Amino acid sequence: MTTPPPPQHTPHQAPPQQPPQPYAPPQGQPYQQQPPQPYQQGPVPPQAAPHQQPPAPPQGQPHQQQPQQHAYQQQPAGYASAIPVRTAHLGHALLSEWTKIRTVRSTMWTLAVMFVLTVGIGSLFALALSGEEYVGLPLLSGTFFGLMLGQICVMTLGVLVISSEYGTGMMRTTLTASPQRGRVLLAKVLVFFAVSFTMTLLATGLSGLIQSSLLGDQTTTDRYIESYMETSIENGTVVATGEHWMDATVGAALFVSLLGVLGLAIGALLRHSAGAITTMMALVLVPLIAAMFMFSESLASLQEFLLEYSALNGLATLFGMPMGNEDAMSGWGLLGVLAAVTVAALIAAYAKLTTTDA
Repeated sequence: MTTPPPPQHTPHQAPPQQPPQPYAPPQGQPYQQQPPQPYQQGPVPPQAAPHQQPPAPPQGQPHQQQPQQHAYQQQPAGYASAIPVRTAHLGHALLSEWTKIRTVRSTMWTLAVMFVLTVGIGSLFALALSGEEYVGLPLLSGTFFGLMLGQICVMTLGVLVISSEYGTGMMRTTLTASPQRGRVLLAKVLVFFAVSFTMTLLATGLSGLIQSSLLGDQTTTDRYIESYMETSIENGTVVATGEHWMDATVGAALFVSLLGVLGLAIGALLRHSAGAITTMMALVLVPLIAAMFMFSESLASLQEFLLEYSALNGLATLFGMPMGNEDAMSGWGLLGVLAAVTVAALIAAYAKLTTTDA
């Protein structure tokens, strides 16, 4: 006789909960707000198992720290530029100044006018005096008359190299990109000096060749020779020695370029284009003009001093035509005086640039 299987226990299933229906009052009765129903908490989720410590390593073995898992990777602090960052140096400042000076129209026009004046006036002088008749001037002297006007262009350009940046506000951008203000001033001086010296040297060299080809046949037979022409006469013919060529080309180019650098320093001090250009014109022209009108004997010593140390006399002496006493300082000595004055002006410009705002 088989025993029937015990009845299986059926778990009690709760009836499905119906969502609460909004209360609708019977027809004809006013609406009465129902009291709020108590909150019925749903089934409690199962609690997470307590955190278990990792098993301790067996004795005798070193403990190895488990790497920590992070939900995110820590990013490096700071901004990483896609452009490689390099330490700024003088070469970068030189490249910046070269880009600015060659892309400005005033540079090309000013240097072109200087070149045309130097070569053009020198050529006209040589054409007017060409021939075999002795004119009583050194062979390369015609270049001086053209360069006397051409130097004004170089001085103007030197002023504009720095004063124009103050006028337009570009100097603030320049100093932001290169905070080392001494480096900025040095780069401007080097770039401008290189450009002005190269152009002036080309102009004086070409003008000298024209002078030599048109005036090289002068003879001085039975003629009085001035003392300053003694070194220019060989066998009765006017010639230009190697020293004369050095003075009239390299020396003259250095002299005019230093005048331009002096204009740059004055522009950095005044920070005004018109004022700096006027100051440079006064420094070059006023001493000579003032000396020409000093007729009194009491002013003879002052007149001689102004003539000897005027900028135009320094340039004329390099071409063998001194305006003052023949025993005065040579052209290279006057060039050294100009260099000393230019360095002093640059030191003052550096002091102002580093102690005042742009």
